[in-house]
Amino acid sequence: MSSQRRFFVFAPLCIIVCALAGGLLGPATRSVRAAQRGPAITSDEDIKAGLNSFTKVYDIVGENSAEKLSPDKAIFKGAVPGMLRTLDPHSNFFDPKEFASLREEQHGKYYGIGMMLGGQPRTGKPMVVHPFGGSPAYKAGLRPGDLLIEVNDKRVDGMTTSQVADLLRGPKDTKVQVVVNREGIAKPLTFNLQRGEIPRNSVDEAFWVRPGIAFLRIQQFTETTGKEVEDNLKRLGEGSIKGLILDLRENPGGLLSEGVSVAGHWLDRGQVVVSHRGRAYAEKPYLAHGSEYGESYPVVVLVNRFSASAAEIVAGALQDHDRAWVLGDTTFGKGLVQTVYQLSDNTGLALTTQHYYTPSGRLIQRDYSNLSFLDYYYGKRNQISNPTDVKQTDLGRVVYGGGGITPDEKFEAPKLDPFELSVIRKNSFFNFSAHYFSTHEPKFPKDWTPDESVLNDFHDWLMKQGVTFTEADWARDHSWLRSTLRTEMYITAFSYEDSQRVAVEQDPEIERAIAAMPKAAHLLADSKARYEKQRASR
Repeated sequence: MSSQRRFFVFAPLCIIVCALAGGLLGPATRSVRAAQRGPAITSDEDIKAGLNSFTKVYDIVGENSAEKLSPDKAIFKGAVPGMLRTLDPHSNFFDPKEFASLREEQHGKYYGIGMMLGGQPRTGKPMVVHPFGGSPAYKAGLRPGDLLIEVNDKRVDGMTTSQVADLLRGPKDTKVQVVVNREGIAKPLTFNLQRGEIPRNSVDEAFWVRPGIAFLRIQQFTETTGKEVEDNLKRLGEGSIKGLILDLRENPGGLLSEGVSVAGHWLDRGQVVVSHRGRAYAEKPYLAHGSEYGESYPVVVLVNRFSASAAEIVAGALQDHDRAWVLGDTTFGKGLVQTVYQLSDNTGLALTTQHYYTPSGRLIQRDYSNLSFLDYYYGKRNQISNPTDVKQTDLGRVVYGGGGITPDEKFEAPKLDPFELSVIRKNSFFNFSAHYFSTHEPKFPKDWTPDESVLNDFHDWLMKQGVTFTEADWARDHSWLRSTLRTEMYITAFSYEDSQRVAVEQDPEIERAIAAMPKAAHLLADSKARYEKQRASR
């Protein structure tokens, strides 16, 4: 998939997203006063003693540290996050900028020019990764690889991508001027743009991948996800679907209510989607709403190790009710619910208040004791499902809790050989595409594929860039090189969205999902037979 080729450039962004916004968020942001509910577990004397100790430490540091102590930094960047880290990996404090970003993610839109920024691998300078199709940046002609120099007459080549993004955003219909350097053009290019509403669609792809087989990918669960799913299925013509591939790979989660809404589309009305309970909360089940066509065709759900929280709710509910065949890798294992409390000064607190359970009663949360933050998110996962947390699906299939959602069918992507890894790590596809279009017009015919002339240019360019390989390496990986280069070059020649469709069509896991569709159909038939038998016996 295309995410693999850009991982080495944008991994830091992934860390931020997973740490700050990847949790399962409760249905609403609450006032800080709500945090005072629930029984006290610590005596007033213990609290007073702890606060006195903290005050003494704070005074000593303030009077004697080598660097001047910043109260905001010490408390809200140090003490409060440190306290939350003793609870679990997902409770978090948000400063005003982070809290605004979180709310923006949930709303699913912002105002700006519509492009993804990254740091150039060699220099770290702000660079256009790609504009979003139809955005002001796309219409103006900004391209992948353009290096930003100025925004509204302000030099940005020494800024972080986050700082540049803040300059590019602003009120709707306001003007912004962007100056960039582009390979092959001696003088900087100036673009005068007008900011517009940039939707962050959580459903980024929905199309027919084969006759009768629809593909739908959900990137995360925002306030609009349930409606986006319904709208896209309606656009495709859900009554004509003979099988659906629901892609939840890399989906870090989001809003609980939207996960319930999405899963409920393919379940019987009234079936349990998920339930949660916590120390200060009674157990609460969330029920499916049902749909007109959602129960009439088989579903294959794709997951991987980065599918988390709300994505696991959907996969777990459909698996427990035998409504879908789950394919891929064991999911992240994030079964904690965060309630978001809005604090003063536009700050916020995401506090874990409950655990969630799949319809069969499985706890999906992985054990996070004795793990560092980075090991929890990115370390090797040796833990297997809890053998004592054994449950059954509606049809009696055995499933386990305590370690994410284990797929019904394992899929391991082909491992990259040393040459492929070298090309990926050097970001060669991205860089060659920018180089190629510095001397070629970005106009390709529909269904374009790189011919041997383009591949030979790529071959020679790799050698000039110092990528080590043999002609045997080139011949062995020829097909992979062609398909991956095609996906990358589609971004500039057509759009990022078109490139993603090409990536899906070339994805070997999609082929496996299509092949697994009869297994999903078998589950659906058995579930319907079970339902009819139960109804007849009443």
